[in-house]
Amino acid sequence: MSAESSKMRDDFLTLARLALTDKSQDIPLFLNKVARKCRDGDPELSGELGSLVKAATSRSSALRREAGVPVPVDSDSRLHLLRIESPNPDAPTPVFAPEIGHQILSLVRERREIERLTSSGLEPTKSALFVGPPGVGKTMSARWIASQLGLPLLVLDLSAVMSSFLGRTGNNVRAVLDYAKRQSCVLLLDEFDSIAKRRDDATEVGELKRLVTVLLQEIDDWPPSGMLIAATNHSELLDPAVWRRFDLVVRFPSPAREDVARAIRRLLGDDEGVGAEWIDVLSIVLGDASYSDIAKRIVHLRRAAVLDELRLDDEIQKFVRQRVAELPRSEKLELAERLSAVSSISQRAASEITGVSRDTIRKRSAKSAGGPHG
Repeated sequence: MSAESSKMRDDFLTLARLALTDKSQDIPLFLNKVARKCRDGDPELSGELGSLVKAATSRSSALRREAGVPVPVDSDSRLHLLRIESPNPDAPTPVFAPEIGHQILSLVRERREIERLTSSGLEPTKSALFVGPPGVGKTMSARWIASQLGLPLLVLDLSAVMSSFLGRTGNNVRAVLDYAKRQSCVLLLDEFDSIAKRRDDATEVGELKRLVTVLLQEIDDWPPSGMLIAATNHSELLDPAVWRRFDLVVRFPSPAREDVARAIRRLLGDDEGVGAEWIDVLSIVLGDASYSDIAKRIVHLRRAAVLDELRLDDEIQKFVRQRVAELPRSEKLELAERLSAVSSISQRAASEITGVSRDTIRKRSAKSAGGPHG
């Protein structure tokens, strides 16, 4: 057998293996590799293979969405195991810290330019693990990614999945993963630590440990046609092997002061006319809050201003008075200085609100205005 015939035989066997072992999602990637190999020797075949793969890729989303596969349900409660959210093209871009924004935007770009990657024998990121405290934007980011890609977001409903019968919990999770692999979608496994706990935890029984093993295998084999995102608030509970399985780990930090200010500015919307000085004030008072808590608070203030028939800055001032006692001394000093910069707030009022003496406010304001030598 010639070397060329041997290569053709190997390629044919690889193609057959992919088709017959439920790995059809890997066939386009393999065919693109074949097309590149025969580009010089048989450019016509190379071009035809490339065209077939391109056409199949563009059709895959529509075909998968029209498959009509029923959403999996729990056998006892008959509750759906997944919550399905349609993409919202008008969803606002979350306020990302710069390093997080780069990673999230890269995930979207890879999918938008997937043909360029596959033509070079590369796959897009198939799985990502989002890690961080509650309310920092993990779920919002998954929702935004799905919307940017025009794909449904499938969210695992843990309340429906978790059963008092451990074997049934495993079956439910497998049903969800099997369903999602057949869709063109973004699957979000929220509270991932509850189903991917350390296997060396003596309190966990064999069935849950076997479930973790199944999860690890599924992450490895996730098809490039979809994206698997897992999110956790408790990374210390995850099985150590989990970390190696994800293509990407994104660590969401608590928002920095400048990120808090940007979030407030966006959330104020049409009411931003209250002035940048009030944004500075709120960023101090809400400095240790999560994005989720910030959003709730700003909406509450706007709602209260409408119902109380007050100006928004008056409602903000009421809120600041309520929260100032919780602030450490250093932040009270900064808040007093920021308040005194608000046109409607005198130094006397800033002192009364914060408990910082007018003399201290005057000195701090003069130093800020004049610099280190002022």
